[in-house]
Formats: sequence, structure tokens, C-alpha cells
Amino acid sequence: MTAADTTSRQLGDPTSADRGTRSRAWTVTGLLVVFMMINFADKSVLGLAADEIRADLGLSATQFGLANSAFFLLFSVAAGVVGMYADKVRPTTVILVMALLWSVAQVPPAIGGGLAVLIGSRIVLGAAEGPAFPVAQHATFSWFPDHRRNLPGALVTLGVTLGVITAAPGLTWIIDNHHWRTALWVLAAIGLGWAVAWHFLGGTGPHRTADAPARGAAAPVGADTPEAADEPVPYRRIFSTPTWLAVTAAYFTCYWAVALMLVWLPSYLHNGLGYSSAEAGRLVVLPWVMGAVVLLTQAGVTGWLMRRGVSTKWARGGVGGATLALGALACLGVPLVDGTGAKTALLAIGFGLAGSYAAVAATTVSELAPPARASGALGVMNAVVTTAGLAAPAIIGFMVDKQGPDGYQNAVIITGAMLLVGGLLSATLVNPSRDRARLRA
Repeated sequence: MTAADTTSRQLGDPTSADRGTRSRAWTVTGLLVVFMMINFADKSVLGLAADEIRADLGLSATQFGLANSAFFLLFSVAAGVVGMYADKVRPTTVILVMALLWSVAQVPPAIGGGLAVLIGSRIVLGAAEGPAFPVAQHATFSWFPDHRRNLPGALVTLGVTLGVITAAPGLTWIIDNHHWRTALWVLAAIGLGWAVAWHFLGGTGPHRTADAPARGAAAPVGADTPEAADEPVPYRRIFSTPTWLAVTAAYFTCYWAVALMLVWLPSYLHNGLGYSSAEAGRLVVLPWVMGAVVLLTQAGVTGWLMRRGVSTKWARGGVGGATLALGALACLGVPLVDGTGAKTALLAIGFGLAGSYAAVAATTVSELAPPARASGALGVMNAVVTTAGLAAPAIIGFMVDKQGPDGYQNAVIITGAMLLVGGLLSATLVNPSRDRARLRA
């Protein structure tokens, strides 16, 4: 390389290699968006088929809630363990294995069986899907420096929303016309097809700086590597920072709302608000559409603020806290309005705003944690957060059995109160730049 070439790279002039890396970065990001779409289509299928499954297997609302909670039995543990493991190896293979396991886990209940088979398959599926979000985010971030991670991080999170938006109408049609077990076969085939595509096109980028010391290679130009040569920061120090604790608590309230949407919102629309099953299958996408709009807007506002020098305390913690608080107010307003249309609108706004916090949580923890600890910090956060998925379906199912249709609305009120607390914690305690500096000290 000549002196001129070196100067050109330092000045930021794009080379063919740079352009190739950027193209590959967005290809991998696109694949991981689809990865998360499949992930949440897998999660949503039982909620979409709730009435059919309960009738077919003779389940009470509590039993059906427990079957959905079983999904999260090993979900959280796997998220933490695999997240830390992904700090030591490239996540490419981990992602491939997860996708293959998703397809395999759909097969037993697709073949037949009762509640025991359904619970067993959901436990396996949950263990395989638990690490998906943190590992996918970590793999995506490996292709981008910190100041360019807001958009790709938001897009991967958007895969959650797109998964439900695209899957809900199609899966509802399959369930209504070809049985709920057929929907499981379709999801298994889609997961297998994605795994083949990832095998040939997936990969890890140059900003996964924890790999460089192990290979003895120099850090890539522009990588976020100041801590790479230092002694790794103990996880306990990261987990004790106000930022990690607050963002994890706020994200927990977000995930509680997501679990309610996935498992019980279709039933609430059908049994609580009187929509037909087909109408409920279409309307259930409204909060996810709202969430997609909020997510992209939030990413744009956060990036705009950061480019103008606003600290991430406000650009991430403040903006994220505001969306949770607004979502809380919408949820708390549901019992105050009359008419199914008004209630449906508030549900869409409340859950849509609440579900957008995942991107804030991921980028905040990625900023906070040193590179060698980023995947583990994300994984353990996800492990704690997703215990909301273990609790919410069973608790809400019990409420529905005891309170009838009122149980759905009371669950929304509880969710609103939780979101308000989460928003306040995010806005007041999240300050990744401050806590990152303390970790370096």
C-alpha cells in the first residue's frame, strides 16, 4: 500500500474493499432481520391458534398459559449462557445451529400429541430461540462502528415486528383452513430454508474486536478497540452499573407487554372485544405496525441527537423512557374509553410504543460494555428480561379463568403500570457514557 493509499483510507475515501464490506454488512443485516422475523413467527403461532388449540386439546386458559410459559423455561438460561459463549467464538455457527433447532422443535407437535408434547416442544424451541436477539444484535454490530449502529440495530429489532405483521394473516389463514399443526410444518420449512441461506451468506464483521487478540491479528481500521488489549472487565462490574440495571428493568416491562401481545392479544380481541377470529388475526398486527413506525422514528431521533453531540443519557435513555411512558398512558387509558374501536386504538398505540424499547436496550448495553464482554452483557440482560415471558402468559391465563373477559383488560392495566415504572427508570438512571467511563477507570 502506498502513502497515498494510506492517506486516502485515513481521510475516509471509500475503496473497493470498503464498498464490499459495506455491501456484505447490509446483506448480513438483512439476513438477521429475516432471522428475527422467523423467531417471532414461531413465538406468535400458538397465540394465533389459541382458541383452536384449546378446543382441540381441551385446555383451560391457565393450562394454555402454562404451555406458552414453558417456552420461556430455558429461554432465559440459554440467552445468558450462549450470550457469554458467543463472546469467545464467532456467532455465525451459533446462529446456524439455533435456526436448525427451531425447525426440528416444530416437528413433534406438528405430527401429533397432546399437552405434554406441546409443552416439551416449546421448551426445546425456547432454549434454541433464547439467545437469538442478543447474538443477532452482536453479529450485526460486528459490521458497524458504534456511531453507525442505531439503524442496523433498529432494523434487526424491526424483524420482531415484521415477523408478526407478515406471519399473522398467513398463519391465521392456514390455521383456519388447514389446521394449526399445518402452520407448524410451514414454520419448520421456512426455518430450514433460512439456515441454508445463512450457511452460504452469513458471517462476522471486522468490528467484532474481541476476535483480534485471539488470532494475533491487528485491529481493523476504524474498529472500536480501545479496550481490546486491556484486562477484560469482570461481568459483575457491568451488571452493577446503574445503566445496566435500569435498562434491564425497563426492557423487562417492554417484554412483559410483548409476551401479552404474542399469547393473549388475539384472544382478547376475539373473546374480550367481540371481533371474529379472522378480524382478530388482521387486527393483531396493528400494535406491531405501530411499533415498526415508532422503532424507525426512535432510531432516527436517537441518531440525529447523537450526531449533534447530545449524550446517550438523553438520546437513548431519555428517548426510550419517553416511548415507554407514552405507551403506559395509552394502556392505562383502555378502561377509561367506551367502544371496541377506541379500546383497539389505545391497545395498538400502547403496545406499539412499549415494544420499541428493545433496540434502545441493545444499543445502550453495546455502548456500555467493553467489546470482549458485549455479547455476554447482552445475553444476560436478555436472560433476565425474558423471565417476563415465563411469568406473563401463565399469570394472565389465571386471571382470564378467574375474571373472564375482564381479566384481559385488567392485565392491560397492570402492564401500563409496569411500563410507567420502566420509562421512569430509563429516563433517570440510564447513562451509558458515564458508566462506561467508570468501567475503564
